Amino acid sequence: MTLTELKYIVAVAREKHFGKAADACYVSQPTLSVAVKKLEHELDVKLFERSANEVTVTPLGEEIVRQAQSVLEQAANIKDIAKRGKDPLAGPLRLGVIYTIAPYLLPALVRQVIDRTPQMPLMLQENFTVKLMEMLRTGEVDCAILAEPFPDTGLAIAPLYDEPFYAAVPMNHALAKLSSVTTEQLKSETMLLLGNGHCFRDHVLEVCPEFARFSSDTEGIRKSFEGSSLETIKHMVAAGMGITLVPRLSVPREALDIKKRRAEDSYVSYLPIQDGPHVPPPTRRVVLAWRRSFTRYEAIAALRNAIYACELPGVHRLS
Repeated sequence: MTLTELKYIVAVAREKHFGKAADACYVSQPTLSVAVKKLEHELDVKLFERSANEVTVTPLGEEIVRQAQSVLEQAANIKDIAKRGKDPLAGPLRLGVIYTIAPYLLPALVRQVIDRTPQMPLMLQENFTVKLMEMLRTGEVDCAILAEPFPDTGLAIAPLYDEPFYAAVPMNHALAKLSSVTTEQLKSETMLLLGNGHCFRDHVLEVCPEFARFSSDTEGIRKSFEGSSLETIKHMVAAGMGITLVPRLSVPREALDIKKRRAEDSYVSYLPIQDGPHVPPPTRRVVLAWRRSFTRYEAIAALRNAIYACELPGVHRLS
């Protein structure tokens, strides 16, 4: 039994396909298949059920794959320990970020990391929350920036900031003339949503739960327009197709200037949501998550400090 063989079975379990697993491991499919069969023969167990269309992990195989992943992590930790003896921050940090945070935080964060810890370049992975949590579990990323809530899987969590939501409306919309809006005012509007898989979609539906009623009637269809990204949805808002909610960091700085907001070349108005003097605005909590078995504590601390050093207008920083 070798670490390479363990790496192969972890890849097959993750990809559910021998060809894709071979590509991920940078080997030929016959090489990977032979190694997996050799390990199955050595252990005298069947790790995978093979069919023409997919590969599934057997119940016993799932337990072995989990142990294999743990062994691979521990082996990688040996190298990390050696590196930390020379420089605790030496080497890349593999960071995952969800789609609705990455475009707005990463430009400032990458600059901060380059300035503060140039010996620790960020290897970035942008994806859905569910996928990033799986990548954390399998060791494909070291840590991830996520928005709560998400399933408790025993990860270590450090809160970063609370980010309020803003309403984005077409510039010629009646609401655009207001200084703020209420959730009640949003209920009668056509809401544009991100597609399934985006956690921010769920956040919007928590603020405006009536838009979760997707049915076959005209009203249900009218409120079910979806976009693939926040920026795409903003273009749909500009075109007058409806309104949406966006996180504060995605709001262009000039859009909050009243004079510039009403300029002829402005197409979207961004409004804070205020339901009353004693009602907190809807927000999302952004956190940094990592495996408890991850041993580069100094790297996590350095990343958190770099995030705190970023200019994050309109958010409430957490320590």
